[in-house]
Amino acid sequence: MGIAERKQEEKQEMHKRILTGARKIFLEKGYEQTSMRNIANEINYSPGSIYFYFKDKSEIFHELHKEGFHLLVNQLKVLNKVADPFERLKAMGRIFIQFAKDNKDYYNLMFIVDEPQKVPETGGFKIAQEAINQLSAVIKECQQKGRFKGMDPEYFTFMILSAMHGICALFCTDRTTSFVGKTNDELMHHGYECFVALLEKS
Repeated sequence: MGIAERKQEEKQEMHKRILTGARKIFLEKGYEQTSMRNIANEINYSPGSIYFYFKDKSEIFHELHKEGFHLLVNQLKVLNKVADPFERLKAMGRIFIQFAKDNKDYYNLMFIVDEPQKVPETGGFKIAQEAINQLSAVIKECQQKGRFKGMDPEYFTFMILSAMHGICALFCTDRTTSFVGKTNDELMHHGYECFVALLEKS
């Protein structure tokens, strides 16, 4: 390996370390209380050096958003081969919920941790809009096949997204303990299937 390749590899590794440390701090402290200094402290690095990689904490936060949404969108792509839009819609929910179970930290950063003065047209927020558009398009396909008659597609998209997010948010914020005797897997899986049963009647 040459010097240039080694330097590039070291740069990529440092970039990854910063994001890993920042993810932990954002989740522990929230957006407002996170600073470049405490991110640097987390990875035993000098605060000034982090600015060689990111201009501020907002840029780091957006990078984490993009990572999370890229993971989610890539998982949803496997459904492109499913011909029946209603089967695709049901599977989208299952993938969304499984993503939250497997990537709790990312889910919290993508949907729970709040950032003031969001910039919707950039980064992860743009990818989030693409994911919502994908959900809305599937719902419209379902309507063309005779399902969800009379439903406004935007309201219906919002309702379905809210149901899926509600299941995931309760899990990711540890709000499922009130359901005594039920595991998280049972609540999330069977709860979603109850919702699917209602959709099948629509």
